[in-house]
Amino acid sequence: MDIEFGSVQELYERLKPALKSKVLELKRDGYDYLTGEDVWNYLKEKKWKSSNNLALCEMVSDIFNSDNALIDAYFKGKLNYKKRRVYFED
Repeated sequence: MDIEFGSVQELYERLKPALKSKVLELKRDGYDYLTGEDVWNYLKEKKWKSSNNLALCEMVSDIFNSDNALIDAYFKGKLNYKKRRVYFED
């Protein structure tokens, strides 16, 4: 049975339980500031960007097996980029 989603938001909602579980793991490991949206964005931009027709189970597996330190580095890189943009735009 193939599951198809009408939008990225629909897919995100379907993956939310796995993302919430990953966030609990991140918090346990000391990454209190990371959210499910951070994990989603990391995977969307780093892991899934060049992928096509991923199965839902593959995406859930990617969520659970993502390296916490890599998610953190991605988040901090994005945060620093935003800070630099604000600094240079002022």
